Amino acid sequence: MNLMQSTARQVRMMATTRQHERKDFVQYSITWFLNGHRTSLATNLLLLSVWCLGCGGPAPLTVDMPLHLEDHLDVATIVGSEVPDDIPEPVEWRFDEPQPEWKATPPWNANPPAQLTGTADGLLVTLTDAMRNRGGNPRGGIYIDVPDFERADWDHVVIRARSENEVSWIGVYFNLREGSGASTANPYPYEDGESAPVIRDGTVQTYRFQTDLIFGGWVGPWKQLGLWFGSNEPGSIEILSVSLVSKAAVYAEAPHGVSSVTRGRPLRRALYTHTPARVEYRVRVPEGGRLDVGLGVLRDDVPVTFRVEVQPTGGEPVALLEERYDDQESWGQRSVDLSHLAGRTVTLALEAGAERTGTVALWAAPTLTGARATDKPNIIFYVIDGAGADYMSVYGYNRRTTPNLERIAEEGAVFEHAYSNSNWTRPSTASFMTSLQHSVLGGFKGGFNVVPEDAPTMAQHMHGAGYQTAVFISNPNAGRMSGLEREVDFFREDWAEFSFARGNYEESSRFLHQAFWSWREAYPAEPYWAHFQTTDVHAWVNAGPAPFAGLFISAERRETLEEWDTRVGENYGEWPEMFERAGVNRVAYAAAQRDVYDEGMAHQDYQIGQLVERLKARGEWEHTLLIVAADHSVGAANQDWGILMRDTLPSAWEVGDSRTPMFRSGVSRIPLIVVWPERITAGQRFSDPVSMIDVLPTILDLVDLPMPQVMQGQSLAPLLLGEAGWEPRPVILDIFNADGLAPDEYSRIEVVDGRWGASLEISPAPQAPPESRRPVPLLLYDLWNDPMCLYSLHAERPDLVEKYTAFLEAQWEAHQALAQLFTPSESVALTPEQLETLRALGYIQ
Repeated sequence: MNLMQSTARQVRMMATTRQHERKDFVQYSITWFLNGHRTSLATNLLLLSVWCLGCGGPAPLTVDMPLHLEDHLDVATIVGSEVPDDIPEPVEWRFDEPQPEWKATPPWNANPPAQLTGTADGLLVTLTDAMRNRGGNPRGGIYIDVPDFERADWDHVVIRARSENEVSWIGVYFNLREGSGASTANPYPYEDGESAPVIRDGTVQTYRFQTDLIFGGWVGPWKQLGLWFGSNEPGSIEILSVSLVSKAAVYAEAPHGVSSVTRGRPLRRALYTHTPARVEYRVRVPEGGRLDVGLGVLRDDVPVTFRVEVQPTGGEPVALLEERYDDQESWGQRSVDLSHLAGRTVTLALEAGAERTGTVALWAAPTLTGARATDKPNIIFYVIDGAGADYMSVYGYNRRTTPNLERIAEEGAVFEHAYSNSNWTRPSTASFMTSLQHSVLGGFKGGFNVVPEDAPTMAQHMHGAGYQTAVFISNPNAGRMSGLEREVDFFREDWAEFSFARGNYEESSRFLHQAFWSWREAYPAEPYWAHFQTTDVHAWVNAGPAPFAGLFISAERRETLEEWDTRVGENYGEWPEMFERAGVNRVAYAAAQRDVYDEGMAHQDYQIGQLVERLKARGEWEHTLLIVAADHSVGAANQDWGILMRDTLPSAWEVGDSRTPMFRSGVSRIPLIVVWPERITAGQRFSDPVSMIDVLPTILDLVDLPMPQVMQGQSLAPLLLGEAGWEPRPVILDIFNADGLAPDEYSRIEVVDGRWGASLEISPAPQAPPESRRPVPLLLYDLWNDPMCLYSLHAERPDLVEKYTAFLEAQWEAHQALAQLFTPSESVALTPEQLETLRALGYIQ
């Protein structure tokens, strides 16, 4: 019995121990287990093409779809590319013995430094009450002088640490600022750095910080390496070791391979070799053949000479590109014309040399393409972060906020009741990119939910099928923080052009579209898959860009709103008391917030319209599948104006952040619009509830690609194509705090089942205090008569409480069984740009 069969059997056995109705509810959640024995398309193609029987050698690679050369190293001939013998060992400081060169970091203000105490196997760093910063939280750290280090040499820092109390985050920082600030200043003493949440369960944890993603915020020599810690209350953390790993050591793990590499801001999927190296492929050149590739180096003091050579069968080798490259800050994007060799079988060689043997050469997304030779469409998955269907005229809103989407939707299909599968970006995006619920992916651990390596993402499915893949996002929660950069050829989430500090986040779509078209110029072949995730409507605090500023709110009201927002923030707490303390009219405040949001939505709609018009002008629209959706609605960012604008409010426990039902319209009702000209019948509207985790299987089904072996969504393709095979089923939402260390983020599983919506709190992890249990485990709502979910019917309908408690408990057990199939990945590091963006979007303070 294989693993899939064993786990499916385990879930069925659990179901048989429950009441009869629970069997039916669990059954639909495990049917996708039984789909899972089809071999992937990429595997089939490779098996067919690797060997040509009777021809005496490997068959040439063909280019019906874009050919990702880095994925075919197993059929390449590789000459050279040997790891040098002089790779520097990591620099390591172990604190089970005294390390007097590590000292307490002097804060920038007049606060005392951290207290340092040696232990049997580490260094205990204690933050006290006296170290509270101006925001009221203790901060402190340790540092060491590193006068002989060149920052270009180093790749990442690894920290081993242990904590079980109040220290909540740990960071790696560089170079002490000169001088000192006033006693009331922020204590932060460094020039640059990044941080990550601390796992506080008393076990030894490893934290890895990618220095490539930090360096660049400061200039000059590297003088100090520091660790900096923060907490909400006094606490301590024990440091066991600190290691500094060189770039050369990272690439010494293999003589050649594939890695995701950042140069400048874009992250690129790159083939790496050690000079001198030559990688040869036998390929059949297609009509209009071209090779697109980015050139990259690790450091600028050892230039690399890159050479692309072709040799037709029976002919002489010819160099089509030869260039000496030394820019470590950016990629050198190049295109090599192969069209004159169309129809011929050639040896295509990527060759790199340098004066220093063993120097790493990077070939970013080396892709061989030709004229379109497939009927598979381009795919644009466009997620409007924080878009509420309730505030879009394409869904009947009484303001014309989305006239372009109205016209676009007339060419395809609209799902009237689509739900996000969780209540905010990080869990929601990881889920709809894998078609797996948050709890199945492992939930939050230390605040993060990195997608397990063995849960393939949408990008991995598309890349494996030959698609060119690109991601353009302005919310880090939808990117590397969740491991969603895997098998993406071009990944962009860090932006110098816009930021919260610049006050232009509401224009994110414009910048993302510019980057998309730049990528299309560099990689013009088809088909491609592109994921957008914009924040035009996420941070309502900024004025809308021209000509949309003033469309729904005057400059005077806008200025008043900013003043109100400051006062409300200073008195933040339970509704409605915080408005009374702030002296702010709650209804007027919410109405002004909504008006600014509507302006942002109008701008976002305009940009989507411009994107579609350009696709039409290029002749790409007819073979493009466009899906417009969202990761959550407005209420996830405390902007549920429909409730705030009511004359009276329900009790606080029914509207408070920690217990707001995720299925409430203002939290999770999102747009879902699908357009594929001439393939999906225009003008369709569907009223049955569907989920964002249905998007991945829908795409795969529409373009005839294999389904994941494990998925929880169902394909909507039968609906879209007017075919049999689709049955409505309850929509599940969940959020899971696996370690119980975030008391404000309660674990819940919820269901939308026709008229009824039910929300069940799941027991916190053992580390959570007993008092964190809610007195009412299941809340019940009549969605037909109470779409805002203002009044729970749990007291009036005990029969439904019993039914849905049984249903959701069975669902939860099935989720926990499924989670055993996946091994969680390590946590990820945050860049300064990510931290700034997360603060701007309101995720961290």
